[in-house]
Amino acid sequence: MNRKIRRNYSKWFLTKVKHAIIDFKMIQDGDKIAVGVSGGKDSITLLFILNLLKKWSNFKFDIYPISLELGFNTDFSPVEQFCREEGLPYHVEKTDIGKIVFDIRKEKNPCALCSNLRRGALHETAIKLGCRKVALGHHLDDAIETFFLNLFYTGQMSTFKPNTFLDRTGLWLIRPMVYLTRETVSAIAKAENLPVVQNPCPASGKTKREDIKEVVNYLQKRYPKIKERFLTAFLKSESPLWDPKQI
Repeated sequence: MNRKIRRNYSKWFLTKVKHAIIDFKMIQDGDKIAVGVSGGKDSITLLFILNLLKKWSNFKFDIYPISLELGFNTDFSPVEQFCREEGLPYHVEKTDIGKIVFDIRKEKNPCALCSNLRRGALHETAIKLGCRKVALGHHLDDAIETFFLNLFYTGQMSTFKPNTFLDRTGLWLIRPMVYLTRETVSAIAKAENLPVVQNPCPASGKTKREDIKEVVNYLQKRYPKIKERFLTAFLKSESPLWDPKQI
């Protein structure tokens, strides 16, 4: 890629991602990083960005894309082709999560159980591949929505951390896109024609998070700077939810 494209990428999104990585000490030289790739635009964009950083930045690390087959016969071939073209070691882990959630447990509200099972399967696969860090495709909108979910349903003012250590597994969870908005992530996926796999889950689009997303969209229409204000609050309030000093 030529220097003009590289400069445009840096101005558009790479600089923000680098700042997040540096601020929260997400990546060190020699890291083997598993990248959770669900097939959605967020996770494939994360993979694209990390691959750019691997090629262009001073960070020295390896990435291992992982997808979970939940039992819905998901066609991951577009992601497989992308990884093959980029020389990335793609791994699809077959699971019975769909069967457990919908057939055995017959959950009326399946998302929490499914999320826990997927998280466990991803972590186990990462460890099996020799990784000690797992990169997730969460962005700023996800953090804001999680804040509202916790506030509305548990009465807590909290959200996920950009960098989290898990005692049980010895893994670090990193979220390099936390400074990017959903709009930016979607624009990257569209501009780069990144392969997006359709979500076959029967419960897709019926979640509390989808309801909260509508709330955030409404607030943004009324207050266009609200996402920037949330980021400032996460980082710089008197008791910041995102404190680099705690890493």
